[in-house]
Amino acid sequence: MIEILAPTELPRAKEVGALVAEILQTLKSRSAVGTNLQDINRWAEAMIFEAGAQSCYVDYAPSFGRGPFGHYICTSVNDAVLHGKPYDYTLADGDLLSLDLAVSKGGVVADSAISFIVGDSKPPESVAMISATERALQAGIAAARPGARIGDISHAIGSTLHEAGYSINTKFGGHGIGSTMHQDPHIPNTGRPGRGYTLRPGLLLALEPWVMADTADLITDADGWTLRSATGCRTAHSEHTIAITNDGAEILTLPARQ
Repeated sequence: MIEILAPTELPRAKEVGALVAEILQTLKSRSAVGTNLQDINRWAEAMIFEAGAQSCYVDYAPSFGRGPFGHYICTSVNDAVLHGKPYDYTLADGDLLSLDLAVSKGGVVADSAISFIVGDSKPPESVAMISATERALQAGIAAARPGARIGDISHAIGSTLHEAGYSINTKFGGHGIGSTMHQDPHIPNTGRPGRGYTLRPGLLLALEPWVMADTADLITDADGWTLRSATGCRTAHSEHTIAITNDGAEILTLPARQ
């Protein structure tokens, strides 16, 4: 299913996008050395409920997971890159943490992810990897405009990641979004320009470049959800929800201070 929002629905999409951005930035500011991943999950739960919104994750049970996800946010540390289940782990100095959050409010969903390093240690390779996903995300957004194709976005993201020296897994990538979290079209993180669905105003997309330092292969953790790099290398993940407008693309999950 591909949904196209009417112009009157865009304010609701902006509202939920701003909420997701605010929660992620608050969680980032609280994620320090000694913070437990379960605390991050509890904080996310409280902020979602206080806003009168609903989690998209608690009851989420797709075919690739093991039963309902059962938590309010994905917390992926170091070699975990996607769908990281919060567990009893205390963050250490230099950990690379990715937070992925999807929330529904007013019948519209927004989805975003950020990666950052906890504490004072800033391993250069991790800093470079996070930067590459952020640059790829901006390249994908720049390619998103009415009349462009999904392949144009994929090509822009993939070119940036390849130039940075990373291999790309195409099983998990960006996606359409609207009244539900995951919709068509699928947006691989690399592809050929000029191919795929034609973008039009009112379409919401979640773009999410992610990479692993030295592999494109994933393994599934014992929890049935957390996806890790097959080699144990570090990973990074960046994501925004955007709306295709008459003039291009508007980022809905950009933090207010940006």
